[in-house]
This record gives sequence, structure tokens and C-alpha cells, in this order.
Amino acid sequence: MSLKKRGNTWYIDFVAPSGERVRCSAGTTDKTQAQELHDKLKAESWRVDKLGEKPAYTWDDAAYKFLMETTHKATHKDDKSRLRWIQPYLTGKVLRDIDREMISRIGEIKAKQSSPATANRILALIRSIIRRAALEWEWIEKVPRIRLYKEAKRRVRWLTPEQVKTLLVELPPHQQDMVLFALSTGLRQSNVVQLEWSQVDMNRRVAWIHPDQAKARKAILVPLNSVAMGVLTRQVGKHPERVFTYHGKPVAWANTKAWTGALKRAGIENFRWHDLRHTWASWLAQQGTPLNVLQELGGWESESMVRRYAHLSQPVLIEHSELAATMLNGTNMAQLEEKKVSDNSLTF
Repeated sequence: MSLKKRGNTWYIDFVAPSGERVRCSAGTTDKTQAQELHDKLKAESWRVDKLGEKPAYTWDDAAYKFLMETTHKATHKDDKSRLRWIQPYLTGKVLRDIDREMISRIGEIKAKQSSPATANRILALIRSIIRRAALEWEWIEKVPRIRLYKEAKRRVRWLTPEQVKTLLVELPPHQQDMVLFALSTGLRQSNVVQLEWSQVDMNRRVAWIHPDQAKARKAILVPLNSVAMGVLTRQVGKHPERVFTYHGKPVAWANTKAWTGALKRAGIENFRWHDLRHTWASWLAQQGTPLNVLQELGGWESESMVRRYAHLSQPVLIEHSELAATMLNGTNMAQLEEKKVSDNSLTF
């Protein structure tokens, strides 16, 4: 039988003239609609085989191929999660029938459910897949124009040293050390939690993050300052492989009830674990660390990610702005100022 029902959803199953078996979800609980899609796919398979037309690839075909080609991406798990959300809206849809209006409606639904920023992640993924289908796989002739929502620029959230001291008092000892290490290195939560002794050289005072562990998929060399070294020294002997543990077992997650409870008791609001990285970067910027050095230390792929901290680089900005004064002092500006004062005094 060409139509089969699984649960409440109808599925299509037939053999094309080429001998290929076509099986896919109709994406509907209505048998009439499922039959219409079945007839359409069967007619298209005949035209492909007999008339040499391009196959009518579906969204499901494209999404699956995209996932297979992007397993190396740091956001692969996020992509799979987003595609699960997208699936009910585009499953069974022929790629060339997916137009701007259809995609815009999906964006509107997500924007209402969550936020324009989250909707943009969905729209960007759809756009990326359709572009591949057109430009790389040559499955379709054109790409619909997809417009993203405007997003407000968020301020960088960071803590003062005094706030950090208050927070540390409220944290259990194992999380105190994790926070201190994060603030000393600027590492992301996953890199701190999953750090292994094989990634640490205490003699050379360095640690490293492998490319497959880094968001930008580039290795990061992590210099260990005195505080970071103190943290590591306290962890020695607790576990043969992992650096950070709790009751003898590797820590699985840092954003726990203990973390949120400590924030509340410390009176710190609107602060995530990832903001420890912002705090580290903000502190370095305030102390005059050049942005290119900050980019290298933090393992950021693009300079634009580091520009968020430029406005905090007051000491180094003042130092550089003074260069203009140095040039001016090499002219006769001083004599001009003296003459101006002298001229003004003659008027009294």
C-alpha cells in the first residue's frame, strides 16, 4: 500500500520508475492531503526518470544532508535541536516550493514564542541549508531572500572584584575553585568542567584546549597565572583524569542550584556562568590589555567579538590619545598660549 498510518500521521511508500523506493512522512493527519502529496511525488518521480527533470528534493533530504556534512561544527547539537523545531513546518515540502513567505511565517511564530534573536537562529539555519542546496548541491535554481530581525545590542555583563569576593563566600569549595579558574583563564564553562590533566603542564604553567573542544575549532593555549596554579594544586590527586570533581566524581555541570543559590544570596542578578568569561575579558581590557592580545588569549575567531570590550580600555586609550598632545607640544603651541595670556592681560 502506498499510504501507511503511524500513530496519527500518514506516511508515503512507493517504488519509483527507476526502481528506487520512496519513503517519507506526509506531515499530515489528513488522508486526502497525504494522498495528494503521494500523487505529486509519484508524478515527479516519473518525470525525473522519463523526461530527465531534476529530482524534487524535499526539505527532509536537505536537512539530513546538511547534518551529515556539518558534524564537525561546534553548534552541531544546537542545529539538530533547531531542526527538530523546524520539522513540523517544512517536513515533506519540496525545496523549490519553499518561498520567502513560508519562511517568514516560521520566523514570526518563533519570534512570538521566544524572541527575535532566537527566531534569527532559526532563520539563519534555514537560509544556510537552502543556500547549500542551491549553490553546492545544485538541487534548486534560486534561493529565496530571507530577512533577519534586527537585534538590540546587549551590554556586557561583568562583576567587580568586590562582587566576586561576595559570591565566592556563598559558593561551596569545589565551585569556588571552578569560578577562580574561570576568572583566571577566561575559559568557557564546558572547557573548565571537562578539563583533563592531560591538558595541563604545571611545570610550564600552561594548559591547552584542543580544536574539537573550542567553539572556533582552533586550539587555545592557556597561560596559568598564580591564582590558576593555586587552584590546580588543590585539585591534584582527586581524580586520575579530570581536574574538577565533586565527592570524587567529575563535575558534569557548573550551572547548578548551588550556583544560582549563591548568586541570590550574594545579591547578584542577571548573571550567567558565561558572564565569568565577560568579567575576565573586561578586567583585562580595563588594565590596558591590547585587544589583539585579548583575542588570542580568549580564542575568539573574529575581532568583532572582542570589540565589545573596547570601551573598557580606558588606560590604554588615554595613553594613546596623549600621543596627539606630544605632537602638539613639539610645535609652538606653548608660545601661542603664552602670547594669548599676555594679550588678554593688556585689556585690563
